[in-house]
Amino acid sequence: MADLKYGDLNALFINTTLTKSPETSHTQTLIDMCGAIMEKQGVSVESFRAVDYTIAPGVQPNMRKAGWDDDAWPELWPKVKNADILVLAGPIWLGDNSSEMKKIIERLYAHSAQVGDDGLPVYYQKVGGALFTGNEDGLKHCAMNVLYSLGHIGYTIPPDADAGWLGEIGPGPSYGDKMDDGSHAGFERNFTNQNTTFLAWNLMHMAAILKQHPIPAHGNVPSAWEDGERFGFEPPQA
Repeated sequence: MADLKYGDLNALFINTTLTKSPETSHTQTLIDMCGAIMEKQGVSVESFRAVDYTIAPGVQPNMRKAGWDDDAWPELWPKVKNADILVLAGPIWLGDNSSEMKKIIERLYAHSAQVGDDGLPVYYQKVGGALFTGNEDGLKHCAMNVLYSLGHIGYTIPPDADAGWLGEIGPGPSYGDKMDDGSHAGFERNFTNQNTTFLAWNLMHMAAILKQHPIPAHGNVPSAWEDGERFGFEPPQA
């Protein structure tokens, strides 16, 4: 830990709740806890609710060019591009990710062919994680979907890159709700607190490592392969 520095890292949390501001978002409560761990180490943390913006569905960087009258994503994209750490967070509905989560993943995918100054895909030197809250099962299913999607487009996924809280099945308090005894639902759940801590630290660790030791172009960029290599190796001849 002594040689890893976190003060130059930027973290972005995208909250895919279906609840617009300023109404309470239980997912935001968990985001704030995770973000506080990072901020204590000097990480610059920012978050926004996707539902607060008119983000058009689609897989183009700017859906205005694809017939949509309005699309806030081009203005939000610099936040994503600047973030060393991206955490997609959201509620669980019917055991699955929210519609806003699906839309954000599609818009992230729209930039997967773009490259940075190093010639690598724009997401290659970044790390990704996921957070969830809900009153029904589906946390691991949602995490598998999000983490695979992030890894597929180029994000590095560290160990224990997902965390969440689940309440009782059916109606009941949601994460952070104040209870009759003055406590808050979920705040004493050791499993959630432990995994959220693992998530925050492993994201910081991996992001700091990539800052010092970026993924090299060789093996990922054809122009960096040895002369005569079409695929980075010589396939067997038919």
